[in-house]
Amino acid sequence: MVHLLAAAVLFAGCTSPRPAGPDASAQVPAVAGAFRSQLVEEVTGTGALVHLEALQRIADAHDGNRATPGPGYDASVDYVAGVLRDAGFDVSTPSFVLHSDDGERATVRNVVAQTRTGDPQQVVMAGAHLDSVPEGPGINDNASGVAALLEAAIRMGGSPPVPNTVRLAFWAAEERNLDGSVAYVDSLPRSDHGAIALYLNLDMLASPNAGYFVQGGHGDDESETGPEGSEVVGRMLVEELAATGVTAELARFENDGSDYEAFIEEGIPTGGVYSGDSGVKTSQQAERWGGRAGAVFDPCYHTACDRAAGIHPGALDNFSDAIAGTVARFAESTETIAR
Repeated sequence: MVHLLAAAVLFAGCTSPRPAGPDASAQVPAVAGAFRSQLVEEVTGTGALVHLEALQRIADAHDGNRATPGPGYDASVDYVAGVLRDAGFDVSTPSFVLHSDDGERATVRNVVAQTRTGDPQQVVMAGAHLDSVPEGPGINDNASGVAALLEAAIRMGGSPPVPNTVRLAFWAAEERNLDGSVAYVDSLPRSDHGAIALYLNLDMLASPNAGYFVQGGHGDDESETGPEGSEVVGRMLVEELAATGVTAELARFENDGSDYEAFIEEGIPTGGVYSGDSGVKTSQQAERWGGRAGAVFDPCYHTACDRAAGIHPGALDNFSDAIAGTVARFAESTETIAR
């Protein structure tokens, strides 16, 4: 995760926050269906932890990191693609050429998985970056986001009974200027951009001194709020976190902060979640979420100590449920987000 400033605003209520736009309340799927209820019940932080620990083992076996390009990243791609194929998804690993500052070139892969059911012209998309920095294994940043998506994918299965297609992406080279997500969006035909109803970004979901930040609909311009419709995604995330007992804060999107950037630039409604990086938790946040006031959210951010032993399992569990609930509610909705 590229550093995010934690400038945030607390929603007024846990279950009925003020909409960020005049039509937001009408656009949010109001009733959670059976698919959402079952998926959230089945998704657990313990299930996500299985994948997080698998990515830790991969890093340990490959010089302590999963950086792009590199053998640790390649092994991470193979692991994630295998899990998704076993769960019944259509899986591809589209490649692109990564250019280094020293002029070297490397071919690297994203992972993209799509359900076999649902309308391919109404795509609910969620993504997390799969790479780490070279200095460490990248377990909170961002094996945590990857693990939450994989847990949801396994419980959902590749052919869920929903009207909309679900697409999950696992990005290369986020830590190198967001190259993986940018390459993917640039590779799509223009007609495919319009088929993506929304994009949801997961980046750092288990910080040791965890916070609960939601992006989408907050800020002074589109670069901070996301395009029209992003407030709907943000509101949904807040509601699903509230269902876990957590009161979230709204945060602005930061320029080049994470893989949401390419989707925002294309006008796709976008939301995001994260649990904090090198920012400092305030006393008000500590009262709300627990943890240590005056301490950073993740003291191991972008270092070798970002390991599985240091993550916050409760935050991973809460975010996993909220992501599953959000994806499910949009997947089973017959409403369309205004763009």
